[in-house]
Amino acid sequence: MSSFLKKYIVIQYFRSLTYLILALSLGVFQGCSSPSVFNYKNENPTLNLKEFFNGEVQAWGIFTNRNGEVVKRFTVLMNCSWNGDEGVLDEKFTYSDGTKQQRIWRLKDLGSGSYQGSASDVIGLAQGQSSGNALQWKYILSLPVDDKHWEVQFEDWMYQIDDKVMLNKARMSKWGIYLGEVTLSFSKVSATEKVPAQ
Repeated sequence: MSSFLKKYIVIQYFRSLTYLILALSLGVFQGCSSPSVFNYKNENPTLNLKEFFNGEVQAWGIFTNRNGEVVKRFTVLMNCSWNGDEGVLDEKFTYSDGTKQQRIWRLKDLGSGSYQGSASDVIGLAQGQSSGNALQWKYILSLPVDDKHWEVQFEDWMYQIDDKVMLNKARMSKWGIYLGEVTLSFSKVSATEKVPAQ
């Protein structure tokens, strides 16, 4: 993640913390919960990470702040492979300011739509559950900001549209305080549409 985005998250966090304290003092703070992934059990096509994230996948994304303003754009080129129930997703990011980043996910299919994942900047294990055309994916990302590391909670929702397209919306928060969202569109790359290496 670029230094701009890291610093932006810190600023948004402290602004949100101020609003949270104000809301608590007024007695209007209310907790909220996500919908259940099983609400989508009858939706098609059935999402299967091992099938969709296999081979080359390309993605386009934006980061929006808590007011819905787009503050960052990026593209991703993914090389994905599976050996049985264990998969590797090699993601190469290119941001609109020219900075680049790589993240390598190591996934495990636990069966019954459950998945686990790890990456070098993920704290502990990511946990995922799919049902129907949807997958809910939760993890904590360690973001270096200056001389400190911030642990930011991510809650991803993926929705498979068809055999080539999947949409992803990730909510970012710290201690339950909303920081912003990442929105992504994934597209599988066919053999005749190979993307040049970045």
